[in-house]
Amino acid sequence: MLLSDPSIKLSDDEFRLLRDYIHEYCGIFFDDASKYLLERRLGNRLRQLHIASFKDYYRFLRYDRRRDDELVAAMDVLTINETYFFREQRQLDAFSKEILPELKERNVLSRKLRIWSAGCSTGEEPYTLAMLIMEDGGFAGWDVSIFGSDINQRVLQNARRGVYRQNSFRTIDKYFLGRYFEPDEGETYRISDRVKRYVNFGNLNLVEAARLHFLDTMDIIFCRNVRIYFDESAKKKVVQNFYDRLCDGGYLLLGHAESLINISTAFRLKHLQNDMVYQKNPPPSSGGTR
Repeated sequence: MLLSDPSIKLSDDEFRLLRDYIHEYCGIFFDDASKYLLERRLGNRLRQLHIASFKDYYRFLRYDRRRDDELVAAMDVLTINETYFFREQRQLDAFSKEILPELKERNVLSRKLRIWSAGCSTGEEPYTLAMLIMEDGGFAGWDVSIFGSDINQRVLQNARRGVYRQNSFRTIDKYFLGRYFEPDEGETYRISDRVKRYVNFGNLNLVEAARLHFLDTMDIIFCRNVRIYFDESAKKKVVQNFYDRLCDGGYLLLGHAESLINISTAFRLKHLQNDMVYQKNPPPSSGGTR
């Protein structure tokens, strides 16, 4: 077989080896129906590395000195997520109209606000949150930090650039487009530096609890439509990691099709006017502290 041959086949045994190793590494689980996806996407990696079989590729991931770099590259081709600005408007209304006012009162002494967008992909979500905070107007002079994380290095590069095509603006109001973006080359728009200053991006594996301890304690964590890639054991690890990084009274906001049923009983489900969200232990009633 020529190494450039595009028909490198993934056997059932090789699929199970790679699937289990990827699951061990980052919690993402590929069921049997995903075998062709792994064969097609990872097959390109084999050809680029001049590796003749998936079994040899598995050995490469396990033992080669370059394995850490290759795991990053593999995640880049296996985790392709689509997102856009102002996704799930009801939840954003709950964020801007109900949660932010509460945090403004609760953190009045520290004047700090910490938000984590987990699985942020190309950055539309954290930038959306920054725009809503700016629109609020009540956080001027505060220490506001929004952290966007993803396991895919390539999408994070795009997020840092902050240049977007039309498909990212499918639900955005023209007001926000005119106020917070500038026309770029072709039919693209660049996010304003005024928004960028609130947002930082970093590569994180959500099941690696040790690295997450370097993060600040968060007031809010968004993790929308990311856990669908995890099996139940990985979901439990990720949710526990979120719980550990949230301050008392902090909020966890999931996608509308997601819940913590059979995953965690540590959070309470809170019914807001605009949406339902999860909350860690309510903070002390004294108020004014973080």
